Amino acid sequence: MAKKAAGTPATAVLISAKVAHDLHPYEVSPDAPNYGALVAAALGVPPALLFKTLIAEVDGRLTVAVVPVTGELDLKALAAAAGGKKAALADRTAAERSSGYVRGGISPLGQRKRLPTTIDDSAQELSSMYVSAGRRGLQVSLAPADLIRLTDASVARIRT
Repeated sequence: MAKKAAGTPATAVLISAKVAHDLHPYEVSPDAPNYGALVAAALGVPPALLFKTLIAEVDGRLTVAVVPVTGELDLKALAAAAGGKKAALADRTAAERSSGYVRGGISPLGQRKRLPTTIDDSAQELSSMYVSAGRRGLQVSLAPADLIRLTDASVARIRT
């Protein structure tokens, strides 16, 4: 179980909900190319377990997409999963303002504004997955079912 020392809104959600999780600090430059693969290597875990949190706009409304770092976000699939017609990645400023986190540290948990969330269906095949814990240099591992429940997420294939 995580301790209070991490102190992010994401970890506060996990602690409050009494969800089993582990925190994993790492050091990788947020501007490094192939960031996800470098984070997986720094943590010593297969890249397929590591997921990135992206904020997109679907028909003008912000939404959260959680996809494995081994792939890219399929914007058409996200639009369909979110019940819309067109999706595009959100502007960085809008994503940071909405989530309360900075790029490279956006977590699907504890966001300032609760947004509709879609998690890639590959997560359901895993016993544990890694997502940002709410700041650069910190990942959290937890059961995919817990992340789905805490974010009230839909699950769909949204990766390429």
